[in-house]
Amino acid sequence: MAESEYESVLCVKPEVHVYRIPPRATNRRYRAADWKLDQPDWTGRLRITAKGNMAYIKLEDRNSGELFAQSPVDQFPGIAVESVVDSSRYFVIRIEDGNGRRAFIGIGFVDRGDAFDFNVGLQDHFKWVKQQTELAKQAENPDSGPKLDLGFKDGQTIKLNIGHVRKKENSSAKPRPPAGGMGLLPPPPGAKAPTLLPPPGSISVQDSVMHQPVKPATPEILGDLFAPDVPPAQASHAAAADLWGDFATAPSSASSQVTQSANWVQF
Repeated sequence: MAESEYESVLCVKPEVHVYRIPPRATNRRYRAADWKLDQPDWTGRLRITAKGNMAYIKLEDRNSGELFAQSPVDQFPGIAVESVVDSSRYFVIRIEDGNGRRAFIGIGFVDRGDAFDFNVGLQDHFKWVKQQTELAKQAENPDSGPKLDLGFKDGQTIKLNIGHVRKKENSSAKPRPPAGGMGLLPPPPGAKAPTLLPPPGSISVQDSVMHQPVKPATPEILGDLFAPDVPPAQASHAAAADLWGDFATAPSSASSQVTQSANWVQF
């Protein structure tokens, strides 16, 4: 694969201690208390790289970057990297040289956070390797995986509960009256507009006029109504004479008062 030609860096820690560990006499796990923790045999930089499916733990000089030892890791957890029983900051790794010789050494971190990053870096890499392996198997045998059957079984029914669904109204429906209005629809063309009835207990203007008491007429006001009828010709002649009478003659004050009192009604 072309991806195996590239080397990626998974984790870098600037300080790590290396210890020579005694050989394991039994099958019990390693203990960091058996090492000389206050006298590390070597101190340098740790770098974890990945190339393809393999991971490599490299111990390098902090200044020059020269390789001190290297541990190829093909699986984790495994025999290439083991944690000790009595601490989470110390591990036992298997180093190899180019000639096929192997040895087990102990490494330790001053900070627990560095030890955690070391552990997580290896876990994430091999988790990715596992996913890639499963995807490759599925690509080779697409029918080998379980099939998802979404069909109905014999006699199986399904019930749909559709709520809050409103039927669409016809586009020709009449619009609703505005909020706060009387709710009256406009009359059709050519029809007489309806009149509104007064509320109970109210008195209309017409009723107030009809029920208004009439003051009896006095003889002075109705005096002209009881005057004798005058023929039209004489009435028109009398009106003409009355209009120009003041300009034609200059009667005395007594006669003018008598005439005024005869033609006008005093209130």
